[in-house]
Amino acid sequence: MLDQQAAGGPRTSGTATRGETVPTVPPASTAADAVDVTALLERGRTLATPVLRAAIDRLAPPMDTVSAYHFGWIDADGNPAHGDGGKAVRPALAVLSAEVTGAAPEIGIPGAVAVELVHNFSLLHDDLMDGDEQRRHRDTVWKVHGPAQAILVGDALFALANEMLLELGTAEAGRAARRLTSATRALIDGQAQDISYEHRDRVSVEECQEMEGNKTGALLACASSVGAVLGGADDYTADTLEKYGHHLGLAFQAVDDLLGIWGDPVSTGKQAWSDLRQRKKSLPVVAALAAGGPASEQLGEILAADAKSSDFENFSEEEFAARASLIEAAGGREWTAEEARRQHTIAIGALDAIDMPDRVRAQFAALADFVVVRKR
Repeated sequence: MLDQQAAGGPRTSGTATRGETVPTVPPASTAADAVDVTALLERGRTLATPVLRAAIDRLAPPMDTVSAYHFGWIDADGNPAHGDGGKAVRPALAVLSAEVTGAAPEIGIPGAVAVELVHNFSLLHDDLMDGDEQRRHRDTVWKVHGPAQAILVGDALFALANEMLLELGTAEAGRAARRLTSATRALIDGQAQDISYEHRDRVSVEECQEMEGNKTGALLACASSVGAVLGGADDYTADTLEKYGHHLGLAFQAVDDLLGIWGDPVSTGKQAWSDLRQRKKSLPVVAALAAGGPASEQLGEILAADAKSSDFENFSEEEFAARASLIEAAGGREWTAEEARRQHTIAIGALDAIDMPDRVRAQFAALADFVVVRKR
């Protein structure tokens, strides 16, 4: 098994079975248990969506309709649709963070929209770079509208994100825009690392977590603080909320990595064994390779051969299942579930360093629980 010092905590039990909720986190506090997370997510979506739609309407044709397709508002033929718009965790965090300062949640709306635009900019480009043909149970933008439109619309969303903040014209908006820009640069660094790792035989656990901290943690950190910044929070408060969001992002990505191998395609909207198909050096893979032992060594030999294979895309389901079984036998699946729990604990602990209403603290904790216990 992988040395637990790499995880920074003791070994505990967790579940990560294909098609089931993964992984199990420690019991939430009573206050967090009482929070209606569905209502919290819906509040963020309801507040952000009209402003997001108005921002998309600014785009020149056909980028406006391509964007509308990506967000699930229309189908491929341009007819109104009610597609899956994602979990809306980032907008929920952004409007909630405004309440840390005592401001109304509406103060966080421009930040919520800006973060959502950056997130979707990254999805459009990532889907193209990764060759993903499905997202949220529909064909991806590049598959329907072509690679050029995926690139252009992604660029447009990034520009809109900064515009949403800077047009407020306040000192707080300028501070928020700087944090968003830094987060976006880190996100891009993470994607570059992710791509480069696909062509390496070995990636360390530390390298993988650095990449995931950039690719996922940075934007969740920004989402967790941007509303507070717009509400006038000082840098210490914003930095502490970013710490919460960063570790929440690492937990979020660890769960995504589990779902990328063992997730049920009906729930995830992606192919079975999707991360293995793309040769991704995700946490379960790198943890298994670092573990040592027969299963780890056999996995390393197989993956090294896979990297040189010209017929990899034609592998059978059984071949991918065999690789997943070796990852699990070497301890990669269990370690990743435990790491999600550890990062969740650190995220919750960060909240203790700043004053905020008990209700808001409980809502942050409940969102963290939701992120780590999910099917998609």
